[in-house]
Amino acid sequence: IYMSKKDKSRVCPVELSGSLDTKFRRLFQNPVRILKPFILPGMEVLDLGCGPGYFTTAIAELAGESGKVTAADLQEGMLDIVRKKIQGTELEKRIELHRCEKNTINFSGTADFIFAFYVIHEIPDKERLFSELYNALKPGGRLLIVEPPLHVSKSDFRKMIDIIVDTGFSLNGSPRLFPNKSVLFQRN
Repeated sequence: IYMSKKDKSRVCPVELSGSLDTKFRRLFQNPVRILKPFILPGMEVLDLGCGPGYFTTAIAELAGESGKVTAADLQEGMLDIVRKKIQGTELEKRIELHRCEKNTINFSGTADFIFAFYVIHEIPDKERLFSELYNALKPGGRLLIVEPPLHVSKSDFRKMIDIIVDTGFSLNGSPRLFPNKSVLFQRN
């Protein structure tokens, strides 16, 4: 559903957003279970490619009242879904919506943690992206990337890791999130 083999940079359309936020998905990709080891109260977190906010609300809960989440997506329609989901709730104060541009995330804030779930393979200019993410992270901040098992080959995943390391990040581990490909980096 994310892309065709011909176009590896095609984003998941808003029309399919309902399939990204289901109770069934929570059985296999529980947001709290995935993110709890990485997010502490008071953290500033960038949820890159937030889609309909499947992980965004869990990030806001984990970051607590003193935390802040920037939910970033290329598609205004996805941000509209997040906006409606949090409207009138306590989370509305903690979640800031940010629309990325076609060739840049255009994020001027900073983050303690950046989370990119099933989104990196959709971005054509990875060198620019990782440079932007590096600049957005506070020193010591971490970047967790999770990519889908079938859409991203082992060699493409390895190339992505090499680009990230060349940007200046340090490899900080490979959390086991079977069957996904996942890797954790830290900014020095």
